[in-house]
Amino acid sequence: MTLRLDLLRHGETELGGGLRGSLDDALTAAGWAQMCAAVAEAGPWDRIVSSPLQRCARFAQELADQLALPLHMDADLQELHFGEWEGRSAAQLMETDAESLGLFWANPYAFTPPKAEPLTAFSARVLAAVERLHQAYAGQRVLLISHGGVMRLLLAQARGLPREQLLQVEVGHGALLTLQVGSGCVLSE
Repeated sequence: MTLRLDLLRHGETELGGGLRGSLDDALTAAGWAQMCAAVAEAGPWDRIVSSPLQRCARFAQELADQLALPLHMDADLQELHFGEWEGRSAAQLMETDAESLGLFWANPYAFTPPKAEPLTAFSARVLAAVERLHQAYAGQRVLLISHGGVMRLLLAQARGLPREQLLQVEVGHGALLTLQVGSGCVLSE
């Protein structure tokens, strides 16, 4: 039996673009509106699961309360930790660390930013969390509120993309996409 997993990326944040990672900044009013618009005609869901970072969790809590749905926070669905690159934009990194940024963009599995979480560990963490969701909620429809990196990883897996193409997957703020999750964490769109 499959799990229908609707993926919602958080909206725009107060500190703007760049590599947010584990930074815990809040949504802007525009970011909140992006998420509201995404779910306005969506659902119904059986439950909501969210990253505990406030850019996801606050919206998840309000939506769960509004819809009277169970809510579960899962730290394994947080964004990739970017180490020394946290909070920095690609433009800033181009000025100080262009070669390393190029290596990361070319193949994020082969290059890890300084003191960052390796993508292999991030991938294992996220896929294990999705497998747990499948085991617990197969046959249900779950809204997962998370981050761009988490969604890119899951969409790349579902599309059968080579690992080095992970960062080419586009996921805008407030994007809502759907995956089917089968046993063994087999993903499809």
